[in-house]
Amino acid sequence: MDLPGIEEQLSDLKGVLVVARELGATVDLRTMLTRIEGAARHVMESERASVFLYDAKTDELYSYVATGVEEIRFSSKLGLAGAAIQERQLINVPDAYADPRFNPEVDRRTGFRTRNMLTLPLIGLDDAMVGVLQVLNKEQGSFTTWDEQLAATLAAQAGAAIQRQVLLEQYAEKQKLERDLDIARGIQQELLPDAPPEVDGFDIAGWNKPADQTGGDAFDFMALNGGRIAITIADATGHGIGPALVIAECRALLRATALASDEPSEIMARVNDLLVDDLPADRFVTCFFGLLDPSDTSLRFSSGGHGPLLYFRAADGQVVELPATGLPLGIMAGMRCDPVPPVSFQPGDMLVLVTDGFFEWLNANNEQFGMERLFDVVRNNRQLPSADLIQTLYREVLQFAGGTPQADDLTAVVIKKA
Repeated sequence: MDLPGIEEQLSDLKGVLVVARELGATVDLRTMLTRIEGAARHVMESERASVFLYDAKTDELYSYVATGVEEIRFSSKLGLAGAAIQERQLINVPDAYADPRFNPEVDRRTGFRTRNMLTLPLIGLDDAMVGVLQVLNKEQGSFTTWDEQLAATLAAQAGAAIQRQVLLEQYAEKQKLERDLDIARGIQQELLPDAPPEVDGFDIAGWNKPADQTGGDAFDFMALNGGRIAITIADATGHGIGPALVIAECRALLRATALASDEPSEIMARVNDLLVDDLPADRFVTCFFGLLDPSDTSLRFSSGGHGPLLYFRAADGQVVELPATGLPLGIMAGMRCDPVPPVSFQPGDMLVLVTDGFFEWLNANNEQFGMERLFDVVRNNRQLPSADLIQTLYREVLQFAGGTPQADDLTAVVIKKA
């Protein structure tokens, strides 16, 4: 074994010990990786060192730190770094370009010329792969067996320290994300009506339950002049923070536009054109917008791709589905909704508006709750107040689901004529 003198060995080991203590006190991943890189270059007397972290999700190695270069990302099956991952052992290459496993692409990208190198897998305490340490170009000659021992000692310390720090930073990021989502959820919930509107001769209720901390559904009630009420239910594609932002914009546009027009189809067209300018091609919003006038018990409405619109007729006990009048919002500029006759409420009639999270909820047999069950719940519980009908529908869906998790946002609005 090619060993240096005792004093040099002690000096090298002391250097590794100092690094180990520093790693234990470091609370920032980038700083930790920089120290590992610097220690490897110093102790192994080399020109360059790189720390590649292992991304298990993509099966790639990527570099936070590589002296003189920007981040590098590549498959964990490529090059000597990939070989160290696959073999889980140190690789000492005295002539890099003579080894077929060497990947010269990094040299070509950086302008650096690799002569020789040590490559070591970084493994955590639970035997999980953490990354790879590479030490390049011994200043004098090639890397020795003593260098291998020093590097292996450093790698063992580094693997455990990096694993701990990655877990700590992931936890901190998760905590921050949860706090941010809690704030976003609070803001979104504040946008929902505090209470249903009090309208003579009508019983109106709305309800919302997002699948995540924030959701892509919303409902809204807005008092207008003459005692009229603007009623909205909308569903942006997806659920979570992105759709929540989309639905907040849609709500704001509807409220602003409703103050400038009293024709639902015109309001919908204007909002559509504004959303087309803002939304990416894979985003859209289904939306129902209606103007309820209690003076003649009529509801003029427009539906941009939103359904079902269930109308219960008290006279014959039937539930009919009203048609959507146009495409979802945000897909195509210039979209216009077809005019439809207003709904004229008779005593006992009601309009039930829901988002697709209700009827698309799957049970353990991969069966949807479906439209027929939705019709039955409305028909069989027509005597209930609007708020109670919504809760009954929710309970029926939960019972049907049999414990399968909520996969989509749930929102419902019921307008019932007393």
